[in-house]
Amino acid sequence: MPNTNWSKLNHLQLGKYAEYYAKMEFASYGFEVYTSEVDDHGVDFIVKSPDKNEFCEVQVKSVRNYGYVFIAKSKMPELIDNRLVCYLHFVDGQLPDVFVIPATAWKTPNAVLVDRKYDKPGQKSAPEWGISISRKNYSLLDDYRADEYFLKNK
Repeated sequence: MPNTNWSKLNHLQLGKYAEYYAKMEFASYGFEVYTSEVDDHGVDFIVKSPDKNEFCEVQVKSVRNYGYVFIAKSKMPELIDNRLVCYLHFVDGQLPDVFVIPATAWKTPNAVLVDRKYDKPGQKSAPEWGISISRKNYSLLDDYRADEYFLKNK
């Protein structure tokens, strides 16, 4: 069993671990995983489904305990079916919870999947798609649990 003392890892280490873990999750369900050396377009890797012969771009995001992560809309400008966000939630002493969220889920934002437009005067941040996790809203992710996704999309 791997070390699960996630609080000992810095932000970059946790992110890299999350990316490798996500790739292993997809591979364990028979997906072919294709990696690139550079993540300059908001795509960490590409997967090919084992039965449907479809390709999807995957962006990995992770959080330790609770918090907020985002994807700049410039990196995910279109909410299309073949774009996935693999979100990993890390809690010390446990293996991460893994969720596979299709980009199309942001078409109907909620307390977890947020659409930050930042289009009011004086707002300087670039528009983003966010994942905002708290104890209160965590259950809203249940529909996106990885095992459910993999069973439906083999």
